[in-house]
Amino acid sequence: MTVLVLAGTSDARTVLEQLKTRDVIASLAGATRDPAPLPVETRIGGFGGVEGLQEYLTAQGITAVLDATHPFAANMSANAHAACRALNIPHCILRRPEWLPQAGDDWHFIDEIADLAALITPKSQVFLATGRQTLRDYACLVGCYLYARVIDLPHAEFPFENGEFVIGRPPFSLSDEIALFERLKIDWLVAKNAGGNRARSKLDAARALGIPVALIKRPATPEALVVDSAAQAKDWLERYL
Repeated sequence: MTVLVLAGTSDARTVLEQLKTRDVIASLAGATRDPAPLPVETRIGGFGGVEGLQEYLTAQGITAVLDATHPFAANMSANAHAACRALNIPHCILRRPEWLPQAGDDWHFIDEIADLAALITPKSQVFLATGRQTLRDYACLVGCYLYARVIDLPHAEFPFENGEFVIGRPPFSLSDEIALFERLKIDWLVAKNAGGNRARSKLDAARALGIPVALIKRPATPEALVVDSAAQAKDWLERYL
């Protein structure tokens, strides 16, 4: 029996490192140029929608699918849910708990990037910790200066005159995040509510410096079996190995 793990998160890596079996295949979207190697057979790239994923699952004889993608990889999660349902393949989603504000946090929850226009005033120095795929949507922040953190330097130039890329590969320490925000004189932090401890340092740095945070709410999770820890996901997968 062979199981498929849709990876791309530190949680997925934790599960795979604990399994280390030839009966597991991992899949990465290919969003970064040089992803750290995983301890199992790994494919990189998309599947070609629901039909393409169904064909892959059938051809590989996949007996179960663990979706351990990023909480904001909504299209991949929806496709996996649809493909597994169509083929009657067991399917589980690993979603780490959302971040919750602590004493001293100044968080503003938003549904979409466009909501920032009514929240962040012009002339603000804004740090975007939301990746490069939605960068053009920040055209709504007229008169602000934007710092967009990305893992790899994009081939295209920054899409706006009022901004620049900040290159960095996680994880980032709290002290490094504080130093970065101070150096750039950041007024606002924009982030996705991804959850987990590995990426929380930017939020802790914002709290330490009194920087307000605009936190984008997660998209809806498909109606499937959902677990919230790598240990639970590993236990579920082992039923099908």
